[in-house]
Amino acid sequence: MASHPTLLHYWRRLRGSDRFAECQRVLLALGGVILYCLWGNHAAAMTPAMLGVIACALAETEDHWRSRSITLLVTLGCFAGVAFTVEWLLPYPWPFALALAAMTFVLVMLGSISARYATIAGGTLILAVYTMIGTDQPHPPTSLISEPLQLLGGAAWYGLLSLLWSVLSPQLAVRHALARVFDALGDYLQTKAALFTPVRGIDRDALLLTLAMQNEQVVDALNDTRIVLIDRIGMRRPRGATAARLQLYFKAQDIHERVSSAHYPYAELAEAFYHSDVLFRCEHLLRLQAQQCHAQADALRLRTAPRPATDLRAAQSDLRNAIYAPRGTLHAPSEQLLRSLEALLRNITAIQALLENDHTPTTLDGEDGALQNPGPQTLGEVWERITIQLTPRSSRFRHAIRLALALTAGFGVLRLMHPLYGYWILLTTLLVCQPSYGATLTRMLQRVSGTVIGVVIGWATLRLLPAEPWPLLLIVLSCVVFFAARLRRYTLATASITVFVVLCFSQVGHGYDVMWPRLVDTLIGAAIAALSIYLVLPDWQGRQLDQVLSNTLRNDARYLQQVIAQYVHGKRDDLPYRIARREAHNADAALSGMLANMLREPGRQQRGNEDLLRFLTIAHTMLGHISALGAHRQAITCADARDTVTLAGNLVVTKLEQLADALLATAATPLESDAEQSMMPAADGVEDETARLVLGQLGLILAQRDRLGSVVRDIRHG
Repeated sequence: MASHPTLLHYWRRLRGSDRFAECQRVLLALGGVILYCLWGNHAAAMTPAMLGVIACALAETEDHWRSRSITLLVTLGCFAGVAFTVEWLLPYPWPFALALAAMTFVLVMLGSISARYATIAGGTLILAVYTMIGTDQPHPPTSLISEPLQLLGGAAWYGLLSLLWSVLSPQLAVRHALARVFDALGDYLQTKAALFTPVRGIDRDALLLTLAMQNEQVVDALNDTRIVLIDRIGMRRPRGATAARLQLYFKAQDIHERVSSAHYPYAELAEAFYHSDVLFRCEHLLRLQAQQCHAQADALRLRTAPRPATDLRAAQSDLRNAIYAPRGTLHAPSEQLLRSLEALLRNITAIQALLENDHTPTTLDGEDGALQNPGPQTLGEVWERITIQLTPRSSRFRHAIRLALALTAGFGVLRLMHPLYGYWILLTTLLVCQPSYGATLTRMLQRVSGTVIGVVIGWATLRLLPAEPWPLLLIVLSCVVFFAARLRRYTLATASITVFVVLCFSQVGHGYDVMWPRLVDTLIGAAIAALSIYLVLPDWQGRQLDQVLSNTLRNDARYLQQVIAQYVHGKRDDLPYRIARREAHNADAALSGMLANMLREPGRQQRGNEDLLRFLTIAHTMLGHISALGAHRQAITCADARDTVTLAGNLVVTKLEQLADALLATAATPLESDAEQSMMPAADGVEDETARLVLGQLGLILAQRDRLGSVVRDIRHG
């Protein structure tokens, strides 16, 4: 009889959540503000200080304490400049409108430097609106500097707590980032396992599309982890816990390359082994490995040892016996099929070895321990990153112009209509207006529905809530729920922060008065955001389609070139190889994200959605074939076989680059026909086993490339 989870189990799950630490900091920071204001009789400073806490928490980045101290100073400097500017210019509408537009544009462009500065810029804009809201109170402060100082005080208090947290738990962010990677790998493996089910009628194209979308989640998690590790390592040699985490990251990269490998078309495998249990055993083993990935993620979060997978070795042995059983029989599959299955077995065995290997080196030498630092290293690089985005072709530049005009329009609407608490129009516009149409539409629906729910809950709370101290406790609780839900459940987060607003205003006797303005201003702000994303420099995904498709093929070609070189010189996971592999998967993820956004755009802005989805699934399958070559890298000893592989590899790289160039040419440029296999050397004519595997995979890659050329022609003539 199954036992029910205990309270200890739930507590461990909560403690292992990646949102738990931030919620604890917010809880302590808000509690400290309330205690200070009650103890010192500073009730008027309570709401501005809490808003400062929220703004600083929203601007927080997952940095090491050394970097976080510098980031905190930059954040407080931006907060101070914006808060005092807003406070001094707000009584003068025209100068303030111009300053608001300029400030918004500059801050959004500041995000060109790195993701860290983009987060700081977003928090600074939110604090600017919070400063405006503070002047919209029934009893605004008499001094021009009192409210900015209160906001900055709350922000500095949270920043110091965050800095202390980082000193005491320097590896917390790394562990959570790696846990997200292994969870994403586990989800990817689960979907990959379904492809091996030898049952007729399965929509494998739909599964391949899902796999391509899930690959985007793995790539994003790997990229986030890399940035966190770079911040911890800096210019020093990785050692101790950081070296162990770095090695675990490299292990996750290797697992990703292997789980994304494709050794043979899945539909043909299912047809060839329909009456065998080989594919069922492949599916079973992959699902066990998916569970092991999730167990590794839980172990990282809870700081425990991964659970041993007792069934993996038996499942591997059964699969090996099932693969070798058909050899020599009357109805044995073709040699190419058997070679593909044996390569698949070696790949799955290597994944298992990586999952079971918990030993990590304490030091990493030379380039093997290096990561490509994505951040600028000099002021010249900072300026170059900003200036290169100062063009209408840049998505960031268009978003900066769009958001600046939207906030200025919102300010004009509130000045014309004079609604009570009108600055919530600006806050809604700021939070709803996203760089893409689909993301804006989704955020708008979440924001409006969350506000309605929050107003209803706030009204019920005021009607049913007893006297002090319960309102203050609910203020803190609602804000903590906001931070717990803001990244994954934005509707719940919006409802929680709406309850926070209602309860804060109830402290000065205006809780009921604020409900309708909050709802109406949210609708106005959401409408302005929706109109701006549709009318002001709309960033329709179809306009950059050819560039994204070409970039995908070009990065695949570079990855393949690096792989083929290692069959000549021997396997080495050096920095150029890892960069080429990462960029190929980044391009695949960018294509997946672009198509997901395009599907949410108006119908007349879409370009051949079915053909584009075919392109994505074929491109991801082709990347899987390249990854399979990367997974089996080893030097080919036979000189003739090595020359043949080099020739064939260069041929496929050239064909990929030609298609990439054709995509960037004018629409009238005809695409070449690719019916022939371009004199690809036959695998059966080569005696070296490794060379035969490589040539077989290159043939599959070239076949997928030809399918992509056909899809591109359909897109252009559709």
